[in-house]
Amino acid sequence: MIKPLEGKIALVAGATRGAGKGIAIELGAAGATVYLTGRSTREGRSEMDRAETIEDTAEAVEAVGGKAVAVKVDHLDPAQVKALVERIDAEQGRLDVLVNNIWGGELLFSWDAKLWEHDLDKGLHILRLAVDTHIVTSHHALPLLLKNPGGLVVEMTDGTAEYNRDNYRVSFFYDLAKTSVNRMGWALGKEIGPLGAAAVSLSPGWMRSEIMLELFGVTEENWRDALAKEPHFAISETPRYTGRAVAALAADPDVTRRNGESVSSGGLAQEYGFTDLDGSRPDAWRYIVEVQDAGRPADTTGYR
Repeated sequence: MIKPLEGKIALVAGATRGAGKGIAIELGAAGATVYLTGRSTREGRSEMDRAETIEDTAEAVEAVGGKAVAVKVDHLDPAQVKALVERIDAEQGRLDVLVNNIWGGELLFSWDAKLWEHDLDKGLHILRLAVDTHIVTSHHALPLLLKNPGGLVVEMTDGTAEYNRDNYRVSFFYDLAKTSVNRMGWALGKEIGPLGAAAVSLSPGWMRSEIMLELFGVTEENWRDALAKEPHFAISETPRYTGRAVAALAADPDVTRRNGESVSSGGLAQEYGFTDLDGSRPDAWRYIVEVQDAGRPADTTGYR
């Protein structure tokens, strides 16, 4: 099997579950050696208090023939991030792909509370988790990534820059967090683009993460049972779909042309030709605009 990322080194920051786990798996399947981080290990859980661990992700990477190195890191702690990058440099001497996927704010934001009603400590912590972690990681990792031309930085968010510009995203703190990451990808592009690297912001569609499946009371095997509660969930995708989007970007020899772009998993699938695990190509953000937000009945015809 041809592995287009053979010999490449990737860091997926925030790979315990969801998109980060899917990205780590697909980068490993494409041949990259993947360093993956998170705060939840088999020895102890993070504040999320969930069962998924970075060791689980490493085993999933290895199950598809990849190479994985799981490292417990709190990306709010610059010393821990600095030590991580120094380890990658010592062991590999290079870094080709940096995926800033750190989040962990699912339990902190309110769907209904206005700014003045929202718990302030939780709101500010959301911003630290969503923004500060990415800045700290890039600050320490970019010098290593820039040692070789063609490096790629992927800023993971929710919603493309175009969609987030025109739509209020859930609540003040969530909106600010996700739009900030879009801008971060654009701003990084201005700094690293002239040095031969590329930065993009990437949004999954409606992703069937572990938390989302639990919310609907379903599993990946019977996820369509959730359509009785939410018909538009029919456009949803697996975390591996986002992983294939990142792998496609990383394998693109002309990826620098995308520097500064805001892209989605579904949009990239139409261009690069990859599919989700079921062979479909859900284009969630186009569907959300043209069907869901437009108030039309759920119908994924032409969208997956």
